[in-house]
Amino acid sequence: MDPRVGSAAYIVKLPEQIGILLLLAAVLYLSAGWAATGAGDPTDLPILQKWSGDYPVAHLARLPQGKNKAGVGYIDDKTLFERVWQVFKPGEPVPEVDFGTQIVVFYRNVTFYNRTNIVKITLRDGNAEIVAIETRSALPIEDKVAMSVVVIPRAGVNFIQVGSERIPVTAVQ
Repeated sequence: MDPRVGSAAYIVKLPEQIGILLLLAAVLYLSAGWAATGAGDPTDLPILQKWSGDYPVAHLARLPQGKNKAGVGYIDDKTLFERVWQVFKPGEPVPEVDFGTQIVVFYRNVTFYNRTNIVKITLRDGNAEIVAIETRSALPIEDKVAMSVVVIPRAGVNFIQVGSERIPVTAVQ
């Protein structure tokens, strides 16, 4: 038997390795979506504002219906954003968002409670593809989910890409 097995120097640094594996999996998953959508040059969209935190499960119905597949979606309406913000960041003033030129994109847990963070959004052929990272746990979702929310420019965004599915982004009202 290898004498290093069981020693402190040989113990796997699990959190770092899991983070790297999650990031690699996200890149591979999203690159498969890019291949399916066309061959346009990708553009990294600027993240204009960003927040992360807990969102109460009891208020998931406030998130836009039909726009949040697989825990990803968008908000394109000031009134809806205010309703979501009230439970996402209670007591904090609602940030200013120009919904004529910007949209709010969110990413949340769907299976396990894991801290989450949107790190990048890439636009290719009208598809905004989200790159998010999460911690890894086996904690079931009970009374809250972790959610990351960002504001991005609306110009050129026709769909939010979720794996092989696309959520259509409605035109400015």
